[in-house]
Amino acid sequence: MFRPCIDLHEGKVKQIVGGSLRDDGEGLRTNFVADRSPAWFAGRYRDDGLKGGHVIKLGPGNEDAAIKALAAYPGGLQIGGGINLDNAARWLDRGASHVIVTSWVFREGRIDLDRVESLLKAVGRERLVLDLSCRKRDGRYCVVTDRWQNFTDFEINAQGLETLAGSCDEFLIHAADVEGLCRGIDPELVSLLADASPIECTYAGGARSMTDLEQVTELGRGKIHLTIGSALDIFGGDGVKYEDVVEFNRQAAS
Repeated sequence: MFRPCIDLHEGKVKQIVGGSLRDDGEGLRTNFVADRSPAWFAGRYRDDGLKGGHVIKLGPGNEDAAIKALAAYPGGLQIGGGINLDNAARWLDRGASHVIVTSWVFREGRIDLDRVESLLKAVGRERLVLDLSCRKRDGRYCVVTDRWQNFTDFEINAQGLETLAGSCDEFLIHAADVEGLCRGIDPELVSLLADASPIECTYAGGARSMTDLEQVTELGRGKIHLTIGSALDIFGGDGVKYEDVVEFNRQAAS
């Protein structure tokens, strides 16, 4: 299934080449900056019955935009970016269906299971998504944190995913090395997720055509969903028509 997204940077909906996003702002590469508001995109997803989408706050200056997007589609969007134990419940109160947490549950390059447990108790398994976005190093897919800049020792494999699967509703996994490049998905990673994950995953990164959506659906055996960003026509792309992914979901659900 297709999963929509709203990536927020400096309060605007943007499509950014993932590997270029850095704390110092140097070298940032942007594929698209929307004229329309985040709430407009959220309302479009709501009207078209798209579920499981996510709003990601990429850095500061995105609070108001995120609040308005959630208000436009109450209970229909997940929220990520700077989520931690102190603010997670507040974002759920603002209308998010789930909170997405990445960097906060990793400390000094390692998963902190005590932090995972504290989040689990605070918001409940059914409202928590763990973002395990990754990059490949030495032949292994390892989780990267802090805007995909810092490698951790957490490897995407059956053992690691099994450890965390009981603590969240699903995983969100950006293939950071291909994110925003529109050169095709990483089929090796998709196949790995399908084989190794006990729960549903949303994969993002590199999608450029409807063929990618069909491939993820086949490789993922029904439990891997796909987010399409820069290739989508509502984000300025020419590879995928928004109406086509809406129709794909309708047919898949029928």
